[in-house]
Amino acid sequence: MDSEWVKVYTSHDYFKSEIVRQVLTEHEVDAVVLDKQGFPYRIGEVEVYVHQSNFNRAIEIIISSEL
Repeated sequence: MDSEWVKVYTSHDYFKSEIVRQVLTEHEVDAVVLDKQGFPYRIGEVEVYVHQSNFNRAIEIIISSEL
């Protein structure tokens, strides 16, 4: 992953991470999900990344959306 992307959210639940990504996208913040869970047991984390220029805005959106 490019060093200009920073992690804004981490969860063990893929669907919660995907909801965070979708909310950020709805607010015109580009976001990507990085699934680090192992198959078949789904052990590990799922992370959401945004471009570093959108970091503060993304955090504000996550907090205001109560995610």
